[in-house]
Amino acid sequence: MLGHVVPFSLVLSRVVGVVLFAPLLSMSALPIRARALLAFVLALSIYPVVPAGAGFNPTLDLWGLLPVMFAEILIGVALGMLASVPMLAMEMAGQMAGHQMGLGLARSFNPAFESEMDVAGQMLFMVAAGIFLSVGGLEVLFLALVRTFDTMPPGTIISAGATLELYLALASSGLDLALRVAAPVLGTLVLILIAMGFLMKTMPQINILSFGFAVKIICGIAVLTWSIFVIEEAFGEALGDALESIVQWAASGAGTRQPGVIAGGRVHGW
Repeated sequence: MLGHVVPFSLVLSRVVGVVLFAPLLSMSALPIRARALLAFVLALSIYPVVPAGAGFNPTLDLWGLLPVMFAEILIGVALGMLASVPMLAMEMAGQMAGHQMGLGLARSFNPAFESEMDVAGQMLFMVAAGIFLSVGGLEVLFLALVRTFDTMPPGTIISAGATLELYLALASSGLDLALRVAAPVLGTLVLILIAMGFLMKTMPQINILSFGFAVKIICGIAVLTWSIFVIEEAFGEALGDALESIVQWAASGAGTRQPGVIAGGRVHGW
């Protein structure tokens, strides 16, 4: 049993890094004990399929084991952060749309996210979470986690350059997704503002400020609801590309740049 303590600790450290930053698993609404139990069970499931003796040094003492465990946590953190980018992009799209609609004045603290969010941001994040679960995002993330043990044995260090390059590409793709999702609402609100300007000049007796505030909210929510199926398609496509790139990153060992990962700031499928 003592011979398995060091390798299992390294496997558990990488799994903990993923659980701490993975989409949905990192939410504070999930109890800490549940997340700890999930990480331990995942580590028990993954440990038997890890190549025997790959990168292990059973003679490590406590002080020598801590830096290696920290490196393993960083690998899991990188994997979880890469998978979280599309979800954060949807939340950003909702915040942009909600701010222009005037919902930013009604921001409230959401204990599930430990941050202040408006209604539009919460709605799009929940839509993204449902799509992420329906397409098997967690299963793909766990598959990528298992593949990292084949290409990046415990005790190895990943290439920071390749990981940062993929993260920047995913962030650029996420910004593009956020702008595309928020564009219908933003375009509609621009037309409403132009119409309000004409009304203010032609009929000054109308209190256009109080009237236009309600109109912007109603029209913005209506456009956001009407375009929800298009948003689902756009997010599903972007999420699929991101998950494919993450799996390829895990399978390639995160040490070399693979052709086709990044092209023009967009993340493409494999």
